[in-house]
Amino acid sequence: MKNLTMKTTAFLVALVMMAAAFTGCKSEPKDDAVKAAVETALLANPHIAGASVMVEKGVATLSGQVPDDATKADIDKTVAAIPGVKSIVNNIAVVADTPSVAVAATDMLSNAVKDATKDFPTVTATVNDGVITLKGEIQKTNLQKLMMALNALKPKKIDNSQLVIK
Repeated sequence: MKNLTMKTTAFLVALVMMAAAFTGCKSEPKDDAVKAAVETALLANPHIAGASVMVEKGVATLSGQVPDDATKADIDKTVAAIPGVKSIVNNIAVVADTPSVAVAATDMLSNAVKDATKDFPTVTATVNDGVITLKGEIQKTNLQKLMMALNALKPKKIDNSQLVIK
């Protein structure tokens, strides 16, 4: 009987230890739940909604495009704050919206050049990629005034090789 009681006690002690070990383990959030939390956080901020995420074993892999480095860094901070994210692989590309900026800059320069050359009716000016090209005729006494006005606009270059100076 003593032997049976010892075996039963040993079994119960082992059972209690196993139960304590299992209940002491903290369960990690599932990858699907982490992914959903990251997506919700990204969608909550319209500046960083251009990113997508995949989560595997707590590693969040980000992809997509953003307009600047600050937005990319903001995404890192946002994702790092999500419970269950162990690390981040940030594959987000920074793609500046330069075509619309270049067009706007060219339009602004073209308008300014038009204004600067309005007092010189025999001179025509075109702007292409920040370079002002002058054509026509101008009096030598007026050339310096025109060049000063155009240089003040800070173009990349002024090409006056087609301008006839009288």
